[in-house]
Amino acid sequence: MFTRGSKSRAILGSILFFFVAPFVVAGVLPFLLFGWSIKQPFFGLFDTTIVGIAAILIGLGCLLECFSRFALEGRGTPAPVAQTEILVASGLYRFVRNPMYVAVLTIVLGEGLLFSNGLLFAYGVSLWMVFHLFIRFYEEPQLEKRFGNSYDTYRKHVRRWWPRLSPWNESRPPIG
Repeated sequence: MFTRGSKSRAILGSILFFFVAPFVVAGVLPFLLFGWSIKQPFFGLFDTTIVGIAAILIGLGCLLECFSRFALEGRGTPAPVAQTEILVASGLYRFVRNPMYVAVLTIVLGEGLLFSNGLLFAYGVSLWMVFHLFIRFYEEPQLEKRFGNSYDTYRKHVRRWWPRLSPWNESRPPIG
């Protein structure tokens, strides 16, 4: 039932990792560090609250899409200990190389807007720095080792943090 590469194992592993990593980083830690109390919106603007809620929902939706894509298409998890068998370069990955990290940051920044808490923005910037260093010095070299030319081609066409306006497909020239 749980052979290497089985969808059941990938789905269960992805669900477990979701609660170990992004749920803790974007949910538990912000709550423990800063609390969740809705204050007067930034600059007295009701729109910041609405934008915050929208950012949280969009980030969560993107995160769930990426996790399901890793399990169902990649036959693995986002966790470094149970990686995908194939390079996932579809869905949101056609726009940006790190949509899970972008989604987590979007959730945290959305919380900052929802709760009118500048410290959550500082936490988001700190997270981005940690994510960037982890991606640059661990994740990308590992992906290059595992997937070789496929990852190199993908990396030339899809940026690390800034999404493309149109989805990448292999027939388009690299971004400059």
